[in-house]
Amino acid sequence: MQRRHFLGLMAGIALTFSSSLALAQDKFIVVASTTSTEQSGLFGHILPLFTKKTGIAVRVVAQGTGQALKTGEKGDADVVFVHDPVAEQKFVEAGFGVDRKPVMYNDFVIVGPKSDPAKVMGSRNVLDSYKKIAAAKAPFASRGDSSGTHAAELRIWKESGIDVKTAGEGWYRETGSGMGPTLNTASAMNAYAFTDRGTWLSFKNRGDLVIAVEGDVKLFNQYGVMLVNPAKHAHVKVTEGKAFIDWLTSKEGQDAIAAYKIGGEQLFFPNYKPGQNS
Repeated sequence: MQRRHFLGLMAGIALTFSSSLALAQDKFIVVASTTSTEQSGLFGHILPLFTKKTGIAVRVVAQGTGQALKTGEKGDADVVFVHDPVAEQKFVEAGFGVDRKPVMYNDFVIVGPKSDPAKVMGSRNVLDSYKKIAAAKAPFASRGDSSGTHAAELRIWKESGIDVKTAGEGWYRETGSGMGPTLNTASAMNAYAFTDRGTWLSFKNRGDLVIAVEGDVKLFNQYGVMLVNPAKHAHVKVTEGKAFIDWLTSKEGQDAIAAYKIGGEQLFFPNYKPGQNS
């Protein structure tokens, strides 16, 4: 009887443990996000803090913003965290996302070879710099992947009056890949490239590349977060997803973002204000 009681007790403990483990493993959300938040190292810094506080794990699908929004549209994520306010607004207006909140910003820069064949080094005028790069037919590596960075790059080309689809033959190269691989291509080609500062600061294979153009207000780069609409996809983890969004926009989350630095330089600047939802 004692042996049976002991075995029964152990079986009960094992069942309770496995049930608890299954519950813990089930407490996660999927976040579709831009590659810059992943490749810059920001997620590696802030997500463990969120998980420690809430017990909710975060599984990141790192894609260009365009692809991340499509992932959310299909219901393959609970939260979308990206950086293309125009596309984000369309996503919400189409009913695929709810409760969008601004989270943080940094800026874009143009990097290029120290030899500076387009003579743009030190400029704070991005439109003028684009015109000089095109006039010089200097090599330029573009993501070409419908990401937030790519969308911003194309908007600036359009504003500068240059159609790279027709004028870029021989010097404008689309990699169709993320920011890190595109910077690798630019480094290998000694080409100019348009990049978010966060990824640039964490990028090691710079070769002869340096920051050539920065400081123009047109290079402002805002990030936003939103819940995938549970009315479209009933399986969306609303409670856990909202917990993540609330943490990102709380003082604790904003302080965690501000604390992330590389070489003493801050990569992202939190800018959520209570009650701000657009």
